[in-house]
Amino acid sequence: MRLAQDLLFFAYRGFTNVADKVLEEPGLGRAHHRALHFIGRNPGITVSGLLAILRITKQSLARVLNALVDEGYVVQAPGYEDRRLRLLTLTEKGQALEAQLFDAQRERVAQAYRTAGPQAVQGFRSVMRAMMDKGARDYMDGTGSPEDA
Repeated sequence: MRLAQDLLFFAYRGFTNVADKVLEEPGLGRAHHRALHFIGRNPGITVSGLLAILRITKQSLARVLNALVDEGYVVQAPGYEDRRLRLLTLTEKGQALEAQLFDAQRERVAQAYRTAGPQAVQGFRSVMRAMMDKGARDYMDGTGSPEDA
């Protein structure tokens, strides 16, 4: 179990370091990256949906979103039926940065997949899913909402 924890910590470090290098130029951090990722994966996501996925405080998310909006990476629009909702979408600039971040990390994961082979990749996916709570698995399967992730 200690080895598993070590592997997770070091893999996470390698996975995030490639994105950190991309984030240096615009002066953004990992919290901004996570927000960009999930807004990009869920165009029109509500602030409450993003809060549920990220599991951070409203105050922390407000700082992150304000920076992303101010720098032109994200736009907020009122909800269609409930105008009190704020729907979040990436701008073209935000899409470009998110794609750059994805490409950097995709290459890291693709190399690991090639090295490990298809059987190991399937095992990895099974282990990662088993570590998630039910809400996250449902969200990943497309049967649950971001609020339940």
